[in-house]
Amino acid sequence: MAGKISDSRSASQNNPLAGEEDAVVDAYRRWGYFEAALDPLGLLTPVRHPELRLGGESAARARRLYCGTIGAEFMHMPAAENRNWVTDRLEKDAQEPDRARILKRLVQSDIFEQVLQTRYLGTKRFSLEGLTALIPLLDEILLAALNNGAREAVIGMSHRGRLNVMTHIAGKLARDIFAGFEDVDPRSVLGSGDVKYHVGATGRYTAPDGRSMGVHLVSNPSHLEAVDPVVAGRTRAKLTRYGNEHYRDVVAIVIHGDGAIAGQGVFSEVLNLSRIEGFEVGGTIHIVANNLIGFTTKPAELHSSRFASDAAKRLPIPIFHVNGEDPDAVVKVGRMALDYRHQFHSDVVVDLIGYRRHGHSEIDDPTITQPLLYKTIKSHPPLWQIYAGQIKTEAEPIAEQVRRDYEAAQTDAGQIQKIPKLRELPEYWSGYKRGRYRRDYEVDTGVDAQILHNVSSRLTSVPPDFHAHPKIMKLLDQRAEMGMGKRPVDFGYAEALAFGTLLHEGTPIRLSGQDSKRGTFNQRHAALIDVENEKEFMPLEHIADSQPFCQILNSTLSEAAVLGFEYGFSRDYPEALVLWEAQFGDFANGAQIVIDQFISAAEDKWDLPSGIVLLLPHGYEGQGPEHSSARLERFLQLSAEDNMQVCQPSTAAQYFHLLRRQALRKWRKPLVVMTPKSMLRNPEALSPLSELSKSRFLPVISDPEIKEGNRVLICSGKIGHELRAERRRRKDNTAILFLDQLYPFPESEIVVELSKHKGEIVWVQEEPGNMGALFYVVPRLRRLAGSARSIRTIKRSASASPATGSAKAHELEQRTLLMLAFTTSPP
Repeated sequence: MAGKISDSRSASQNNPLAGEEDAVVDAYRRWGYFEAALDPLGLLTPVRHPELRLGGESAARARRLYCGTIGAEFMHMPAAENRNWVTDRLEKDAQEPDRARILKRLVQSDIFEQVLQTRYLGTKRFSLEGLTALIPLLDEILLAALNNGAREAVIGMSHRGRLNVMTHIAGKLARDIFAGFEDVDPRSVLGSGDVKYHVGATGRYTAPDGRSMGVHLVSNPSHLEAVDPVVAGRTRAKLTRYGNEHYRDVVAIVIHGDGAIAGQGVFSEVLNLSRIEGFEVGGTIHIVANNLIGFTTKPAELHSSRFASDAAKRLPIPIFHVNGEDPDAVVKVGRMALDYRHQFHSDVVVDLIGYRRHGHSEIDDPTITQPLLYKTIKSHPPLWQIYAGQIKTEAEPIAEQVRRDYEAAQTDAGQIQKIPKLRELPEYWSGYKRGRYRRDYEVDTGVDAQILHNVSSRLTSVPPDFHAHPKIMKLLDQRAEMGMGKRPVDFGYAEALAFGTLLHEGTPIRLSGQDSKRGTFNQRHAALIDVENEKEFMPLEHIADSQPFCQILNSTLSEAAVLGFEYGFSRDYPEALVLWEAQFGDFANGAQIVIDQFISAAEDKWDLPSGIVLLLPHGYEGQGPEHSSARLERFLQLSAEDNMQVCQPSTAAQYFHLLRRQALRKWRKPLVVMTPKSMLRNPEALSPLSELSKSRFLPVISDPEIKEGNRVLICSGKIGHELRAERRRRKDNTAILFLDQLYPFPESEIVVELSKHKGEIVWVQEEPGNMGALFYVVPRLRRLAGSARSIRTIKRSASASPATGSAKAHELEQRTLLMLAFTTSPP
């Protein structure tokens, strides 16, 4: 690289050419990346930009810097300090790279793939060949991170190159990687586990001088970008654990495919989260592993802009395009990316442009769809040979030794009887349980009345100089009465007391969601706002003089990214109660990938537990199709092998005990809660304070009014209170049971309750017949009841839409449900 170009910061005011020179230099800084030589195969043709048709010495020097193998986009950043930082780093001479190490890494990466190709022909592995410069790039980033004091890196990536990164960055033994291809001991993973290019790895990156740092390569499904928020959440949790305010200790790195980065949409949501309070991680290094092709898709069919990385332009962050066959430039960009992140606590993008030597996977034939491209690739030498020629080094002996080492590792892998574990849970998971449920995991969740009074006093107090809204002062007065037992506790305050008592006992709390500080239904008011200056006061942060953190956060208008973030946080902070709240339960479908691929299946696929809580407002109140159903049926369909819990608490006390159980029980499983809307303030759902002192959450709520019913209605949620009110009106002797825990199904508790009553058993639900818990509950009731008792169902008619949009139609349907529930079936 040539020396530094003069610019307006250093030019003399007396120089008559200063203005012209500045215009030339500025044009190349702004548009030079269009004419940069970025594609090793020459298919991404440089675009002539009209402002770069300039001559003279300044233009020639600028062209060498800005139209070479690095194309930098940074002049869109509004902060001059940031632009000047990038300018200085690009224009000054780069530090001499360790070319011997770069060559060794390139040889290792390519030969590793070649041995796999030879020994496991026709097996999918998603080779890194064509982009093996990714390994020196990561090498340089982690080395720079170590120099800045980092302790760990959290890396998310799709399939391509994952096995290579495991071996050469995470430090896993090649033998253990090869063992995955041997597929030994299949009985150990029958019905579970995952393919080798989805699983994660934990290990240590070791620098040339022996220093090392932890590496956590996050497990990821085929929904490639779904891992982005998980990486961010895990990084945030680790930073919180270290108590690090300067983001030095943990570095987040996400490696994207050029097709998925924009195509799956999550990347944009995660970028939007990056500077939101409570979600910052000090900047993520985004690497686009850019093959300039999708599965069989050309770039013009993948994205509407010139570069896949243009999806990152929603933020004022630098984007460095770099030719993947100039390893020196790649390493320079890697060092710049880490240093920029460290300096500005900002995201940064590295667009590493190369090619894909084989098809999408090694069993595809890419010559069918890209015959000319793959004719060129077939004759193109591997990067280590190109680089060896550039630095005039004989690399064949190195390659032969590396090949022998990997072939020996492959032979050793064939002798392994059980596939080695590539990942280990951190030490902070040692006190927690996973796997199947056991009754001895249960704990008492009741709280002494005096502690409830003390916590309530803190929750209802504001500083003397705080000016609360009159309505809030009235609410605090009402809650103070609830805390003294003078009025029953509602759902909103039961939650506050659950959080407050957990904080009092040492459990951290983190809750995020759209408008969650106040609560969608005006029920939470975790953060109080001074009406004179809009300063915020959160009583939950002042429960005790020495208490763990409590974060109640308003999130961006996103489901997938925010839930993925909170899931990631729960993965690395198991001692905290971590909750995500949907604005309406229906909106959880915006995060369906996170629910399907991580929350419900991660333990079965990857042996990775989580205690994440989903709060999903659910209930039919005539609010239309998108504000009624949290799609309970979907969660029950995902439930198996005690993988998670699905509950719908019927009273404020039940909600209190459920939240405390989730935090205090050492059995860590995701919890899906169908939370109420109208039931938040329904008098039937309120609880006396004394019930918060009782021992625990009850999966089944018996009928306190009917000792021996002639029929039994079983239901879950709001409809149960409406049924009991209708029964009182009718003076009927039908027993009504609440099923507050749907999964794991509480069989023994159901059997006990059914034995108290006679006659037919009726499952009643608000949801249409093709939705709700009917498909799940009724077969289990039939099995438990046997042939002696008939079982009926009351529900809305099967429907393509969850609910009507007419309030009057809803009322008519609801009255019909209640009438039918108390209509005895003919013998």
